[in-house]
Amino acid sequence: MVQPSPEKIEKLRRALEDYESGAAGGHLIDADAEESKADVRSRALGLLDQRARSRKELHDRLIAAEFEPDVIDAVLDDLAEVGLINDASFAREWVRQRHVRRGKSARALNLELKDKGVEAADRAAALEQVTEDSEESVARQVAEKKARTLKKVPADRHERDKFLRRIVGTLARRGYSQGLTMRVSIEVLDARIAELS
Repeated sequence: MVQPSPEKIEKLRRALEDYESGAAGGHLIDADAEESKADVRSRALGLLDQRARSRKELHDRLIAAEFEPDVIDAVLDDLAEVGLINDASFAREWVRQRHVRRGKSARALNLELKDKGVEAADRAAALEQVTEDSEESVARQVAEKKARTLKKVPADRHERDKFLRRIVGTLARRGYSQGLTMRVSIEVLDARIAELS
């Protein structure tokens, strides 16, 4: 789960203080416009308090809550203006956490960010964190974890291949390429069998 940074929490606190005092950016707020935004803003801030989100994610959740699209857009613009919504930062943090903690490949992360409405340029910049070396290293860690569930040497080729398919499936579901998946899976399985022999 992507957690808001201390800086984002501070911005959130200041935004709430500005809202409650009736001023933002040094100018008085139109009371009617702010009243129409209050519920939307409260729901959006509650969602952001749970974890960082892309603009599209927030928009979709607020639409599902049956708020007016024009009011949603105005609130999201306000939140972006004070830095509480930033798809580029969101994408960088999403990639950083999910590559290491969840063992996701760059390809899988790109699809996740695309589904969250993050623009191609922001996705590409965030995915620069994932190098070929880091991708192989993480894939190997995922495969080794799966291989450790093998408790005895396979009795025959059929049993070995069955377990190999499990490791391959684990990596494939995380979006790793076929070549990397097969190579790492075979290496890790052979090492585990040697360890058990």
